[in-house]
Amino acid sequence: MNFKQATYLYLSRDFYSKLSIKPFDNANVIQWNFALTKELEIPEGFGEDILSFLKGKQSEYFKHVFAQAYAGHQFGHFTMLGDGRTAVLGEWVGNQEAYEIQLKGSGPTPYSRRGDGKATLRAMLREYLISEAMHGLGISTSRSLAIYDSGEKIQRNALEDGAILVRLMKSHLRVGTFEYARYFLDHRALVQLFDFCVDRFYPEVKQEENPVLSFISRVAEKQFDLIAHWMRVGFIHGVMNTDNTAISGETFDYGPCAFMNRYDPMTVYSSIDSQGRYAFGNQPNCIQWNLVRLTEALLPLIATDEKKAISLATSLIESFEGRWKSSYYAMMLEKIGLSTQNTEGIALVDNLVTLMKQHGADYILTFAGLCHPVEPSLTPWEKLDFKAWKARWLQLSDKETTSIANRLKQMQSKNPLFIPRNEWVEKLIDSTTKEHSFSAFHEAAKIFANPFILPKDPSLFIPSSESWEDSYKTYCGT
Repeated sequence: MNFKQATYLYLSRDFYSKLSIKPFDNANVIQWNFALTKELEIPEGFGEDILSFLKGKQSEYFKHVFAQAYAGHQFGHFTMLGDGRTAVLGEWVGNQEAYEIQLKGSGPTPYSRRGDGKATLRAMLREYLISEAMHGLGISTSRSLAIYDSGEKIQRNALEDGAILVRLMKSHLRVGTFEYARYFLDHRALVQLFDFCVDRFYPEVKQEENPVLSFISRVAEKQFDLIAHWMRVGFIHGVMNTDNTAISGETFDYGPCAFMNRYDPMTVYSSIDSQGRYAFGNQPNCIQWNLVRLTEALLPLIATDEKKAISLATSLIESFEGRWKSSYYAMMLEKIGLSTQNTEGIALVDNLVTLMKQHGADYILTFAGLCHPVEPSLTPWEKLDFKAWKARWLQLSDKETTSIANRLKQMQSKNPLFIPRNEWVEKLIDSTTKEHSFSAFHEAAKIFANPFILPKDPSLFIPSSESWEDSYKTYCGT
């Protein structure tokens, strides 16, 4: 068995609280990720071990269950937080990587505040589907191993079926973990956390002149790459708080997330984001803001002299915007099959998204129509403005040294044919929870494993109606 105690427990007890999970006598598995278990060589019997543990039986594996402490800026406001409904079971080692295994929705923790620590079946079905779709889209993400029916009803706006998600991720350490160490613990704890993160995730920075600046720079690099991938597929996270920004550069916490249909940078679906702080087009600014908070938290470790530390930190922070633009345009140029050296292509990218905004064009189908066999009526490419853009694009493409076949292959690998359309997802979850039949959900999870090939279901191509999208809201599920 490749299961082991979580290395997070090497940190001092200030960083976590041990847990005892209240038994779920009627728990039952309803979704198991066979593709993930095969990839990480997790035996099917491991699912039975988790189920037995949930039902209150002694386990030889899950003896050191805990919840993480952290702080964070939520919608710009700083507060003490912590895993309110998440329990860490330990780590699974597969493909020479260690993955933390968490239960989400397994009950209250010392950090639950007024929450019940539970999760609805609807919310966990959604997280499973979207996280696995993100993996299929080639985006760094937490993975969903299983969903267990908790056998309970839980109160939200109405009584709903409860569920527990088993989630895997290289690390659930966040920017907010460093904020917690800096503002609630002592200097020694901050040093310990930094050393732990470096040893586990970024050991190469120990050789640098200033390991702390190099660490922040590496985290920034991971985050800029991640957000560029979000922008590539029209993904809107919805709660880009510092406690949802992973040091490892993985997407996690799929609460009020959604995918944009018609292109509009101010698109917001989250019911709690009334000011549009985390709108699609604001995500680049938000990640830079979060990275500034990380830099502030690590300021005492950058240099012993405060003025010098501030000067060095300021220089690094000032580089963020340029580095973000480099990541973004590199990704967008790949979407249209141009090289990063093609400076004229940057203006072409900007012009295309402007056209998409003016015409209310579907984000996914516009790009897919450039490189995949998509029905022309579903794309905007027959419109005069788009034809003119395409003519300029073809002129620039002729200057490329890479072959047409290779560029087409590159475009097809960056532009999915379909995404989890919001209305499609909601209808799937509605039918699954109403009928308590999971066969359609199982099939959907398989379909999203490869969104770059033509699906059998033509409805995956069809954007939601404007009226439906305009009134659509997503929720945290707590």
